[in-house]
Amino acid sequence: MKLVVAYIRPHSLNKVKQELYKQEIYKMSVTNCLGCGQQKGYSETYRGAEVEVNLLKKIRLEIAINDEYLQKVIDAIVEGAKTGKIGDGKIFIHAIEDCIRIRTGEKGPEAIG
Repeated sequence: MKLVVAYIRPHSLNKVKQELYKQEIYKMSVTNCLGCGQQKGYSETYRGAEVEVNLLKKIRLEIAINDEYLQKVIDAIVEGAKTGKIGDGKIFIHAIEDCIRIRTGEKGPEAIG
């Protein structure tokens, strides 16, 4: 079992979701977040003062999956989020020790579904 965590641009979310749906991946958590990486932000003028904005809006996707779906999820996220420019995002993969479905008490791969 794996937990895939991806940080993507906000405008890429719909395309990433469509690519995941094509791969029959429907369960995910989506969170708005702020962050910066190689982009390092930008500068703008606000009320006559120069302001440096170094935390950019991002979307955090979390998808818990069984091992056989890992490559499908990675490919779908890359296909949906890739523009070829700095700031497209990152994907992190974590091992999941266990999963328990609260409603039924199921454990392991059956609980992820």
